[in-house]
Amino acid sequence: MERLAGKVAVVTGASKGMGRHFVAALVGAGMRVACLARPSDELASLTEEFGEAVLALPCDVTASDAVDAAVAQTVEHFGRIDVVVANAAVYHPFAFEHGSDDIVRSHVDINILGVAWLIRASIPHLRASKGQIVAISSESVRMPFPMLALYAATKAAVETLCQGLRDELRADDIRVTILRSGSVKGGSGGKAWSQETVEAFYKKIVETGHAAMTGESAAPESMAEALLAVIGLPADIGIDLVEVRAAQVGVPDGAKQAAD
Repeated sequence: MERLAGKVAVVTGASKGMGRHFVAALVGAGMRVACLARPSDELASLTEEFGEAVLALPCDVTASDAVDAAVAQTVEHFGRIDVVVANAAVYHPFAFEHGSDDIVRSHVDINILGVAWLIRASIPHLRASKGQIVAISSESVRMPFPMLALYAATKAAVETLCQGLRDELRADDIRVTILRSGSVKGGSGGKAWSQETVEAFYKKIVETGHAAMTGESAAPESMAEALLAVIGLPADIGIDLVEVRAAQVGVPDGAKQAAD
C-alpha cells in the first residue's frame, strides 16, 4: 500500500499469533516495524525473516520503564513513529470463582496497563508524525464469553480509554482506532491451556451459544488486511471503531469436537 511505504509502526505481542501476522502485513506494505514481545526464539526469528525492516525489542509490556525504553529505541533506530498497534494480551479461560491472584493480575497488567504504557510513551512521537493509535479489542466486549469474563472486561476498559483519548488527542492530529477482532485461526493464546481448560471452555461456549455466534474462525491474514485498511486511510478521516468478525457460519476449531 503506497500510502504506508516508509512509515514506522510499533507492534506489541509481535512474536507470534496475530501479532506476527500484523508484522508481516505491515512490512509487506512497505513499513518498518518495531516488534515488542517477551524474549523468545520467535521474537529473534523476526529479524531473520524480515531483515532490516524490523527491530526486534525484548520488552515486558507490564513494566512502564521497559515500554518507555523500547519506544525510545524505536525512535533512535527508525527516526519516527507513525502507528502504534496495541496488540499484546493474555487470553486464558478460567472459572472466575477459581481464578488465582496471578491470573487475575496478569489480565489487568498486560491487557490494560500494557496498552496504557505503550500509548503514553508514544504520544509525543505520534504528535510529531500526526500518527495513529490502533488498539486491538475483541468481539467478546459486545457479548462476553463465559470463562472469559475478565478478558472481556479488560478489553472493554481499553475501548473506554480509547474513546476518551480520541477527543483528548484530536487537536494533536492523532487518530485513535479500536479494531475489535472476532475469532481468528491459529491463535497462540490456547497453546498454554491445559487439556482440562480446553475441554471445559469449549463445552461451555457450545452450551451457551457463543461458539455459533463467533462462527468459523477467520484467517489471520484477513484480519491483518483489516489492520492495513484502517491505517491506510487518508489522514483527514479516521475510524473510531471497526468490528471485524468471521463471516462464515460454523464454530471455532476448538469447539467442533464439543459440538459433536
